[in-house]
Amino acid sequence: MRIMRRVLPALMCALLMLVSALGEESSGITQEAFLSTLPVPTGETLIPPAYPVPDYVLYLLDAARAELGYTEEKNGATKYGAWAGDPTAEWCAEFLCWCVNRVDTARQTHLLNQVYPNYSASNTGRNWFLSQGRYIARKGVVPAWGSQWYKGQDTPMAKNSYVPQPGDWVFFSTGALGDTTHVAMVEFCTSDAQGKTRVHVIEGNNPDAVARNAYPIDNWAIQGYGTVYDLADIAMRFGNSGAKVKALQEELVAVGLMEAQYTTGRYGAITEGAIKELQRQCGIAETGVANHETQLALHALAVKISKEKPENWVVEH
Repeated sequence: MRIMRRVLPALMCALLMLVSALGEESSGITQEAFLSTLPVPTGETLIPPAYPVPDYVLYLLDAARAELGYTEEKNGATKYGAWAGDPTAEWCAEFLCWCVNRVDTARQTHLLNQVYPNYSASNTGRNWFLSQGRYIARKGVVPAWGSQWYKGQDTPMAKNSYVPQPGDWVFFSTGALGDTTHVAMVEFCTSDAQGKTRVHVIEGNNPDAVARNAYPIDNWAIQGYGTVYDLADIAMRFGNSGAKVKALQEELVAVGLMEAQYTTGRYGAITEGAIKELQRQCGIAETGVANHETQLALHALAVKISKEKPENWVVEH
């Protein structure tokens, strides 16, 4: 199980790069060339990406860079808002989605609504990444879900520990309610002379133009990241839905605690009941919440059953 988890990021890379390769010709862009041309500020050191940068991210960042300096009209109208259906809308999300569409059109890829969301409203983009299982909260806790941990790790995720990758989307919240108020795309990260990490982004609506910006990784307004890779697991509870819930349900089916027909991707009463039964069997408090301890117990049970009846085990997380 843990070996499988260690190779998961590499497998994800292969799958995601496959998306960008369909129907396109090589542009000559390479990760090495991308890294060599980054505008790393004097006194800061580039933090190399922990995982390979997929081709589609290189294309997407190129599309965003080509828009640097674009300024909205006097009435606030932009071509990004017009493309999204509202010329005078606040346009940070519209800019990023426009760039994704630009790559899809030029490269015959299918990134929009598959790798990245197409949205305008507050919270929608963050929630889309959550539903895809590719969201990491800066503080390691997602409201209405629970705590997070890196795949294969037995300890909770530390606050400010995730160094975002090129192509990740950064979600900001400056309101008391925690709603997303801004989004930007990560270009690269650096470390300064004091060892502090800075996240360098390309963003629209800053305040009226497309521009580069940089934020300390512990900036209070950073809510979290929509990630290129699926790198973290998360506690789940009644009412949650998405890819992580479906994977949990598939594992519950594999260990005989739930019937396959209920793998809907929505955490309802049946899933909650199956989790409570697992917790009862493992001596864990019967909360019905699939927290870290519960998921570790489920994985351990799955491994045990797979060794006893390998022919019946087809789900691996």
